[in-house]
Amino acid sequence: MKTLLGGAIAAALGLIGLVVWWEEFFEVLAGIVPVMLLLGGGLAIYLGFDELRDSWKKEEAIESPTSEGENVEVYKKEIDDLKDEIETLKKDKEGEDQNKEEA
Repeated sequence: MKTLLGGAIAAALGLIGLVVWWEEFFEVLAGIVPVMLLLGGGLAIYLGFDELRDSWKKEEAIESPTSEGENVEVYKKEIDDLKDEIETLKKDKEGEDQNKEEA
């Protein structure tokens, strides 16, 4: 009930203020509208640029799987090289262990 009464009083005072300060209201409105248009336009430009940048990222993501196929071969070769290195290290360690046992 208090909210309803407060709202009615605020609306009545707003209406009275609008009637009394009619010219000042339009002066303020005339000053606010260009600023709001400027800020709204800047926001629209920013959002449009952000959307365009996201679409560029999606296009790059679609194009990248072709290059991933080439990378698979590189990774397979690297894994094979690492396996060979591990085997070499194991053999070296076994040789060292046998030399320690003999000594």
